Amino acid sequence: MARRHPARDEHHTSGTGDGSPVSEPGIGRRRFLGYVLAAPTLTVAAQLGAEALAPRQAAAAVPALIPSLPGPAELLDLNELLTLAALPTSNLITIRVDADGTAHFALPRAEVGQGVTTSSAMIVAEELDLPLDKVRVTLADARPELLFNQLTGGSNTTYSTYTPIRVAAALARARLLHAASLVLGEAVETLTTKAGTVLSPAGALLGYGELAVKAAAVTDAAVEVTLKDPDGFRVIGTAQRRVDALEAVTGRKKFAMDLQVPDALPTMVCRPPTINGTVRSVANLAEVRAMPGITGVVTVSTGVAVRGRTFGQCVDAVRALRVDWGPGTAEGASDATILEKLRRAELPLVVPALPLLTKAVDARFTFHFASNAALETNCAIADVREDSAEIWASLKAPIVAQEQIALKLGLPPTAVRVHVTEGGGSFGRKLFSDAAHEAAEISKALGKPVKLMWHRTDDFRQGRTHPMSTSRVRATYSLGEVLTYEQRHTSVATDFGHGVGEVLTAEVARLPVADATFSETMFQLTQISPYHLGVTTQLLAETDKGFNTGSMRNIYSPNVRCAQELVMDELARQMGQDRYAMRRRLVKDARARAVLDKVAEVGKWGRSMPAGTGQGIAVHTEYHSAVAILAEIDCRPETTGRKIPNAYTGPRVTKIVCAVDVGLAVNPRGLEAQMMGGIADGIAITLTSGLHLSDGHFLEGSWDQYFYTRQWNTPPELEIIVMPPSGDKPGGAGELAVAGAMAAVACAYGRATGTMPTVFPVNHAEPLAFTPLPTVPPVPASPTDGRDRTI
Repeated sequence: MARRHPARDEHHTSGTGDGSPVSEPGIGRRRFLGYVLAAPTLTVAAQLGAEALAPRQAAAAVPALIPSLPGPAELLDLNELLTLAALPTSNLITIRVDADGTAHFALPRAEVGQGVTTSSAMIVAEELDLPLDKVRVTLADARPELLFNQLTGGSNTTYSTYTPIRVAAALARARLLHAASLVLGEAVETLTTKAGTVLSPAGALLGYGELAVKAAAVTDAAVEVTLKDPDGFRVIGTAQRRVDALEAVTGRKKFAMDLQVPDALPTMVCRPPTINGTVRSVANLAEVRAMPGITGVVTVSTGVAVRGRTFGQCVDAVRALRVDWGPGTAEGASDATILEKLRRAELPLVVPALPLLTKAVDARFTFHFASNAALETNCAIADVREDSAEIWASLKAPIVAQEQIALKLGLPPTAVRVHVTEGGGSFGRKLFSDAAHEAAEISKALGKPVKLMWHRTDDFRQGRTHPMSTSRVRATYSLGEVLTYEQRHTSVATDFGHGVGEVLTAEVARLPVADATFSETMFQLTQISPYHLGVTTQLLAETDKGFNTGSMRNIYSPNVRCAQELVMDELARQMGQDRYAMRRRLVKDARARAVLDKVAEVGKWGRSMPAGTGQGIAVHTEYHSAVAILAEIDCRPETTGRKIPNAYTGPRVTKIVCAVDVGLAVNPRGLEAQMMGGIADGIAITLTSGLHLSDGHFLEGSWDQYFYTRQWNTPPELEIIVMPPSGDKPGGAGELAVAGAMAAVACAYGRATGTMPTVFPVNHAEPLAFTPLPTVPPVPASPTDGRDRTI
């Protein structure tokens, strides 16, 4: 459980209380500059500098024969880079207090189920001393002036916005206190705040709502403000339900497809049978245009779009189209041909195996394509007119979407409004605005608003995928100590066309030369080896840009860390050491050692287990956070051989113990949920979830063919331990558990079977547990046997 900070009945004032400058020189650890903005009611913003980033704590010294030098990500990681880039425009992120006493905050990030609207509301409520239900968090439209400050990715949202939100909220509270002091004729130092009110020593009480106008400013002014001492936290660090939970469970939550935009009718696209194929001709355009309910048919860059009164009519029209298709960008490609390309592109190892002096562990791992599809299929609404355009979609890089769509439409960016809607999952998918681009193109071609929805089969066969990759590893050791560790990760190219949130880096990432540099930079900014393994090198090489790829929760980390942890197990076996004990001795970071110890203790590491079952343990550090996971798996024939129609069962993870340290958990309940989701992801990509590439297309065409972790493969025993706070600000958490879970499950599988797994998912080479859908027509007919498939 997370440690709760001592609560106080009343909060002390900050600084001078009125937000005016103070005489002490400089800005201390908890003192920051903020802005009071000219507005009808109280509106404030933060103004931060690089000092807002807390200095890194040095890793504790660990005895080792050859300590490893810090890697690039241990000096500056992607999370820090994104946060530094966001700082210059933090003063453009505002909080407004209205006359009804509510605080409004337009979050310049995307809510895709990870709970950032809840954690952001908690931060506002804490520093403003306001009940959580009086805070309204919405999603900001695309705001190009924010530059790098409107990108959702890299587990960065709470890390980068934590201090700016606190500064703005603290300034709002100080201004309300100042207004109350004028109304009551009391010294501001004598006033306190509680639950959205200001109290005087004499018992007078004023609500924030009645002070909001009086606290407003007629001109912008920079002032200093002091943040609350963490010992006074009453909201941050406590387990809270999601602010949108009721809307979610009652179906009232609004996603893009729930919006009612005038005359925006259902629209779908008939897509090619191979990846990125092109339209040569359509044999029956007139016939399809005359079908019931169809209001438009047009050829676009991605296929043939149809617009109808209902999505059912669109499905019928898509299936009726007779299209002559041209070749795609991966024509004839298969798992085998891509694997051969990866082998040829692999960078060489440097350290030779010297049998007379050292021994070595050599291994090569293969990770197959995985789907970036989210539960909410790819969709967007577009209304393109002659001199303007309006877009609605769940977008994690809305500035890039706005600027690129404007460029394609021949409009100035100011003429394109992009509204960010909530999303039903992302997993990296919504970093790309494919549906928004496509909807804008279709709307322009038809001259009508469209409500575009991809079919589920479109998502799997033409959507974004996590690229296929290999990892070649060699670790040398002598006298019980690891001397060198080399890892050469080779991947189908990852598309970073979203850049770091704005169009300049987005376009640079697409340049023929710069994209390789961009990918290598991303690799080095995200990969941390948590162990002292002597001279350590981890390098990336990429090949083949013919696929629609993207980051998927951790980018490279799950595959890279899985390979390393499997090699750690093999090193321990060959050196006759306990797998947990060796990790504990070699781990660099004290926090990582603490979570490792916790899961070993709670999970009863080393306990006697039946043949065919086994334990695995792994640790993962990233973005100022650490997680350790202990997994137990059952690979006995009676388990792997169980039959469920239209499904792959296979081995079952029976137990997971996860210990997580994110520095300061804003919402421990939300953190637990993030860990659970990441663990499910890790189990999936280890055991069951992969795409089979054959003759230029993926065989999987739906969720019932892509075997994400099902109920029968989730662990009956699951324990999440949120460690006590180890810092005064939160680290990254959104992607943290995936790599640790994948590695721990893979290691458990190796122990249970007696053979180190080297191909993932482990079921990939087995006969397909489904009959592939045809590629023409590109979407299947609506099912009529749904009840028969319910288990």
